[in-house]
Amino acid sequence: MAIVFIVSLVIIFIILILSLTTTSKAYQYKHTIDPVDHHIATNDAKKQENDTEQR
Repeated sequence: MAIVFIVSLVIIFIILILSLTTTSKAYQYKHTIDPVDHHIATNDAKKQENDTEQR
């Protein structure tokens, strides 16, 4: 019975350490946003203006 308890505690601590490590790395990850291409944004705005004028 003691062996099962010890093995269970070891498994619990391994899972705890892995989850803390994963969470720590996730918070350290730097998220980036792609820059907006001005040329594409200008064309999209012109298309929207043309669509509203045609209605």
